Amino acid sequence: MIGYDELRTLKVLALAGALDGEAKISCAGLAGKLDVSNQTASRRLQSLEDTDMIEREIVSDGQWVSVTREGEALLQREYAHYQRIFESQVGVTLTGTLTSGMHEGGHYITLPGYMRQFDAKLGYEPYAGTLNVELDAESVRARARMDALDPIEIEGWEDDERTYGPAYCYPATIEFETGTYDDAHVIAPERTHHGDVQLELIAPEKLRARFDADDGDHLTIHVHE
Repeated sequence: MIGYDELRTLKVLALAGALDGEAKISCAGLAGKLDVSNQTASRRLQSLEDTDMIEREIVSDGQWVSVTREGEALLQREYAHYQRIFESQVGVTLTGTLTSGMHEGGHYITLPGYMRQFDAKLGYEPYAGTLNVELDAESVRARARMDALDPIEIEGWEDDERTYGPAYCYPATIEFETGTYDDAHVIAPERTHHGDVQLELIAPEKLRARFDADDGDHLTIHVHE
């Protein structure tokens, strides 16, 4: 588990340049920025490394430190929490290109245990297929901010054959090249799937046909509560 002290240390490392590459760090220098002893600074670095928040290479005059994907995701979520405190609108904007996906989403969302909940909780029965977007690199990084949003939970259920897991829906507005659609939802089988390149969306109609969209088209998705 990452506590406040480790999170603060992670922020200092990111500000020192460890988020976008390697940063040369000394325990003494880090201790001075954190106002703690060298031993405490060393323990916090070790804790961050043990929890896969950072990677580091120790050299004779210090260490090269880089924030990992997991560490950045934690910082992105922290950013989203501050957004909730200081901004009137909470959300994240993602961009990417339309792709065909693996054609599995359409089968699962039409199953009765899910469809009943979509109708009750989202106010519509989705079109039998998901809109798949391949996120660009910056959006893959920013996607972790969705974890700070309060999703609409679609509960897991089971039938005579198997058990189906829960899903989480986030209201979204999609900007196509030919127009804007306000009544869509990002759907994720698990809330912690931040970092995935593929984003799936559902809507009450076939958005490809509505907006004459095809693979490769650029999309902007505004995810909110």
